[in-house]
Order: sequence, then structure tokens, then C-alpha cells
Amino acid sequence: MRLIIERVLLCTLMGLCVMSPVFAANGAKLSLEQRLQRIERIMQNQSLADLVLQVQQLRQEVQQIRGDLEEQKHNMDAMSRRQRDLYLDIDQRLSRFQPGGAAPPSPQPISPPMTPPSAAAPVRQPVTPPTTPSPGFGASAQVATTAPPDPKMESDAYQAAFNLLKQGRYGESITAFSDFLRDYPGGDYEDNAQYWLAEASYVNRDFDTALGEFTKIPEKYPSSPKIPGAMLKMGYIHYEKKNWTDARNILNELINNYPTTTESRLAQKRLQRLTKEGH
Repeated sequence: MRLIIERVLLCTLMGLCVMSPVFAANGAKLSLEQRLQRIERIMQNQSLADLVLQVQQLRQEVQQIRGDLEEQKHNMDAMSRRQRDLYLDIDQRLSRFQPGGAAPPSPQPISPPMTPPSAAAPVRQPVTPPTTPSPGFGASAQVATTAPPDPKMESDAYQAAFNLLKQGRYGESITAFSDFLRDYPGGDYEDNAQYWLAEASYVNRDFDTALGEFTKIPEKYPSSPKIPGAMLKMGYIHYEKKNWTDARNILNELINNYPTTTESRLAQKRLQRLTKEGH
């Protein structure tokens, strides 16, 4: 850039020197052709000056564009930070229902014995044990009992399935949660496992399977804290399937039944979106 400006200044000075005299350096009168040649050189010098101005303007525009790009990058970084904070906030709230969270579900004691510890009676007894042996059997007939599941094994199995989901291994997590529901029915994490099983299918965009799995939560676990989240995802699925009426019905039901939840606020936003889109 500096070299171009120096050349332009030099050409401009030469042009001024050429325009001022009418005679050559030796005093001879210039011919018409020589004068035309000088005028052409002057015009070329002016064109170079215009070119320099254009380059300077382009340089300013590039600087302005660069500033706009830096501003856009700053905005994108801020948006990424907000999304990350939102994800962490949701993850922390969900962790309350996960093993090791802030408030994991505490198992309820099952029929504690009323006798002193020295008594030989077992803790878990059949609901209606026979008082007399049945005819044809010995008096010492035994009643089969089922041992309760190991809480640590149950917690480890749930956490392993949940880790697969967080790692994005959705197919494996679906298998793991299905195995968990089969192996630990009635456990402390059953409703959570059912929710994340449905969520894995939802993330895979297998909406029909996800809808069926989410529907089981309010049906099988009427007091589960996962019900608002399940209803919200059911509304989202109906929206994706363009079932506008079903989407509105389930989202309105969520808002009416759970008005103070985060899921209720998200349902209101999706209803506003439906209205804005004319559905």
C-alpha cells in the first residue's frame, strides 16, 4: 500500500510538471502529438489516484467486516455459554432423581419385625401363610420365598444404563434400561428408567416407540415426578407428527395439572409456537 501511494504521488508531481510548461526543456515548442501524450500520462496518473482511493475504501470496508465478524463470534460464544449453563441446570435438576444425586429416593423399610433381634422369625413373611399343613403333605412343608434385590446392584445397573444415554449410545441404553425394568420391577428407580427408556427412543426420532413408552409413565406411576416431563415430550411428539389437536390437548393438560413446573412453561411456549404457525 505504501509503495502504491508513493508511486501515485510521484506520478502526480510529474503530471503537474508536464502540464505547467508549454515548451520542452530545451525551449523547443511541443508538438500536438507530444502534448496529447502528456495529457494521456496525466489521465493515467489520475486513474491511479482513483485506484488508491478505492483501495483505501475497500480496506475500511474489510476492517468493518472484520469487526462485525468479531462481534458475531462474541455473540455466538455467549449463546453457547447460555446453552451450556441451561444444560447444566437441567442436568442438576434431573440428578435429584438419579443415584448419588442431591435427594435420591430413599427406600422404605419393608415390614420390620416387632420381635427382639434374638427372635428367629424371618423379616419377610408370606402375606397369608398356611396355619396347618395341607392334606397329603408332611407337616414340615416349606413355603418358597423370593429374596429382595440387592440395592447396590440395582443402583449400579441403573447408573450404567444412564451413563450409556449420556454418552449418546442410545441403542445400547435402550437395551440396558429394558433389562433393568425386567430385572428390578418395583424398584426405587423404575419410573426413572421408564422415562429414560422413552427419552432414548425420542432422541433417535423413533417417535412411535417413544410415545408408547412415555404414555406408560402416568399410567403405571401416577405419583412419579417424571409425569410432567413425559407429558411435555408427548406433546412434542404429537407436534412432530403434525397431530396439532393432540399436541394442544396434552400440553394444555400439562399446564393445568402442573402449572408451577418448568415443563409447564415450556408447554406454554410450544402452544404459542403452534398459534404463531397457524395450527
